[in-house]
Amino acid sequence: MRAALFPSPFARESKFLPLPPARIGLDGLFEGYASLFGIADLGKDIVERGAFRESLARRGPGGVKLLWQHDPAEPIGRWIALTEDSRGLFVRGQLSLAVARAREIHALMREGAVDGLSIGFRSERARTEPRSGLRRLERIDLWEISIVTFPMLPQARISAVKALGAVQPSSRAAFAHA
Repeated sequence: MRAALFPSPFARESKFLPLPPARIGLDGLFEGYASLFGIADLGKDIVERGAFRESLARRGPGGVKLLWQHDPAEPIGRWIALTEDSRGLFVRGQLSLAVARAREIHALMREGAVDGLSIGFRSERARTEPRSGLRRLERIDLWEISIVTFPMLPQARISAVKALGAVQPSSRAAFAHA
C-alpha cells in the first residue's frame, strides 16, 4: 500500500513492515528494522543499500517523524536512532506515553493487535527493471516512519520492545534475545 501524505509537488510514498507481537516495555521503547535492503516488497519496490544515507545525514533522527498510520496530525513519539547497516534501516523509537493515542497504540502493541512499521518517503533516484517491473530505490528522502496496521514487507521484524532502563545504548544483541 502507498499513501500520499502531502499534495504535489511533494509526492510521498509509504512502505509497510511487520512488527510482530513481542514483550512490550512499560515505557514504550522499541527497535527493529523499518526497511530491509535487497528484498522486493508487495509493491515491487526494492530498497538498495545506502538509499537512506544522505537523508539520514541531512535530517538525523529528530528530522524524521514517528507517526500513527502516516497521519501528520498523529505524532506519537520520537526516533532515538536511525542507522543504515548491512541489513537495512535499523530504528529505535520511543512512544510518548503522555499522548493519549500513543498510550492506545502501546496497549495494542502489548496485545499484538498492531504489528507494522512503514516508511514515508520521496524517491530521489530509482530505476525500474523492464522485465520484472521491480523498482530499485537507490536514494530516498525519508520523512517519517509510522506504526501501522498493514505491513508491506513481511520479512522485516521489530527485534524487541523493552523498558528504557534495561537498554544498553550500543547493544542490539540485548534486544535480539528479548
